Amino acid sequence: MDLTQRSAGVLLHITSLPGPHGMGDFGPDAYAYVDWLASAGQRLWQLLPTTPIGPGDSPYQGVSAFAGCPWMVAFEPLVAKGWLAAPQLPEGGFEAHKVDYGRVLPWREQQLRLAAQGFFARASAEDRAAFAAWCAAPAQADWLDDYALFMAIRSPLNGQAWWTWAPALARREPAALAQARESHAEEFRFWQFVQWCFDSQVSALKAYANSKGVHLMGDLPIFVAHDSADCWSRPDLYELDEHFQTAVVAGVPPDAMSAEGQRWGNPLYRWDRMAAENYAWWTARVRRALSQADVFRIDHFRGFAGYYEIPGDSPDARRGQWKTGPGQALFDAIAAALGPLPIVAEDLGFITEDVHALREGCGFPGMKILQFGFGGDGTHEFLPQNWPRASVAYTGTHDNDTVHGWWRTASARERAFAGAYLPCNEHDVHWAMIRACCNSVANIAVFPMQDVLGLGSEHRMNVPGVLGGNWAWRFSWDMVGAEPGRVLGLITAASGRADVGLMQLPA
Repeated sequence: MDLTQRSAGVLLHITSLPGPHGMGDFGPDAYAYVDWLASAGQRLWQLLPTTPIGPGDSPYQGVSAFAGCPWMVAFEPLVAKGWLAAPQLPEGGFEAHKVDYGRVLPWREQQLRLAAQGFFARASAEDRAAFAAWCAAPAQADWLDDYALFMAIRSPLNGQAWWTWAPALARREPAALAQARESHAEEFRFWQFVQWCFDSQVSALKAYANSKGVHLMGDLPIFVAHDSADCWSRPDLYELDEHFQTAVVAGVPPDAMSAEGQRWGNPLYRWDRMAAENYAWWTARVRRALSQADVFRIDHFRGFAGYYEIPGDSPDARRGQWKTGPGQALFDAIAAALGPLPIVAEDLGFITEDVHALREGCGFPGMKILQFGFGGDGTHEFLPQNWPRASVAYTGTHDNDTVHGWWRTASARERAFAGAYLPCNEHDVHWAMIRACCNSVANIAVFPMQDVLGLGSEHRMNVPGVLGGNWAWRFSWDMVGAEPGRVLGLITAASGRADVGLMQLPA
């Protein structure tokens, strides 16, 4: 995707799609959503990470930076192949507007296991050959076997952290790995099968979206989880001690939002060792991301210029120090291997000049959040007149309240400023913000689906720093109707971000 092309899109995670199976997936509703985006003149569908869901149901703390989320695999294609009987929903079915992960994930895993049994028992020779070829392909060499073995060992241990496994397995002694692969052969094949299904389905959805003029935008977290296949397979690339514990961890220091800062707990990279390998791990990761999306956002981009190092034994982020990141050398190495990089840099938070220099040196657009613009005066960096063209403009992100929620909790001064600037009132503030983003010079404008629908705080996706109750929002088609798409199409077309034919104005 050309990131300099004037365009617009919507932010909606796969899990937020409608569908009968407890959470959104790559099934028919994903294709219907592409059709809806295209009809509204949208050229971009932004997702959150599609890697496995982690603790707290977060898509940012999964067990692999390479694997796809098993629970996004749609069942309809598996039924069509004859590997799975039409799934029988549990009594009462599932909630339409919220993902109940505690109920949904075990049920979906059960269906996937039934599908795997059906595949290995009665798949056609053609499908078996396709599966074998995919498993053996060079694209999977960097991650698949390690991930499948990690999951095969971990599953019967009820998710026990890898550093507590038998020492020979934790240390990856070759004989122990060979024995584990043999004794867990069926489980190993199951996780391979699920990843093949994921890849097949995301590739099909991407091809369909592209055929409709819609590009997929992925999301790449900067760090990986400690209890992950990534750390287990290459512990030498992380700041771990001799017992594989985190000597130092990632986070951000105290600020106006948090007196204790944020201690994320992710292990930090040994950038010196990654540099010695010409950043091969990162090149493989970006190659994988680009096989599933046309462009992707890198979360916490400032960490590549400088990152905050917290002692592993510190309970919060008040103790810590800034360390120098890999800088442009990392992205030069990746680009040398893969070509120009269609990356959007998440450059929010405590941003220093070295971060701006790195982003500009790499040629990546940054992010601008309109909600943030009304706390000062006309010189505020998040007001549209101060945005550069090389920007992706948002009404808000998955970490913000919805526009209507923001309005209700904003100070009286912020509401007065926004009302005068946009202009708007509480009833149309979402359309006013969408219009302001579209009419700005920013090359790309993106709006959370909640803002397109004009929804309140009860529909927000995530409250940072709050454990539990996040990442669960879903919409249903009866919430949409005809009007949001029509109005979004008019605004998008009037601002030069879509075909003028969509405007449907009188002659």
